[in-house]
Amino acid sequence: MRILVVEDDAGIADGLAANLRQRGYAVDVCASVAGAWSALRRERFDALILDLGLVDGDGAQLLQRLRAHAHPEDPVGIALPDPALPVLIITARDDVAQRVAGLDKGADDYLGKPFDFNELDARLRALLRRSVGRAQPLVLHGDIALDPALRTVRRADCLVDVSPREFAILLVLLEARGRVLSRAQLEERLYSWNTVVESNAIEVHIHHLRRKLGASLIQTMRGVGYFIPREGQR
Repeated sequence: MRILVVEDDAGIADGLAANLRQRGYAVDVCASVAGAWSALRRERFDALILDLGLVDGDGAQLLQRLRAHAHPEDPVGIALPDPALPVLIITARDDVAQRVAGLDKGADDYLGKPFDFNELDARLRALLRRSVGRAQPLVLHGDIALDPALRTVRRADCLVDVSPREFAILLVLLEARGRVLSRAQLEERLYSWNTVVESNAIEVHIHHLRRKLGASLIQTMRGVGYFIPREGQR
């Protein structure tokens, strides 16, 4: 899963990005409203972690612009970000009135600084779970159970050893069951801007997942991409 962090304190941003990467997320960082809006227009992210006090304005302005399907400053025909993108505000403005204001402007959750990284991760997992309409904490498919909190995969209740990248690919494909994702779409969901991606990396990881979890789990639509069928779908 790919996260955009918008934070203008370099120390906080670097620490947050490093911690999230250790937990298996692909993370990109912006320090300004303008930079974040540009990134949101160019790339697809699974969630946004947003500070309010930024160098060129208030993060709430970015949030309001994101939640609008169109904006007077945006030329007709311009690519716009997903207005339903999950947003977690992190800020030192942590009194009740400010939390209420942030939520009323469209934030999905609110966390005051300083915060515990385990709580941040749990809140982020909850946002991602709700964004795909999944109520239960585990991702279940046939005899496969994926646990995003523990980052484990079980098949027929036996633990399967998967690499962090294999786990990430499996999670993305399971959350998109029934939809074909191209290699480019998978790379966009799994790698941040500065990551060097080998041309056959996705294919290699999928080969390993098929060997560990069954050759029929991940199917190929030749010339298009990869998908996991919905249960009962051929």
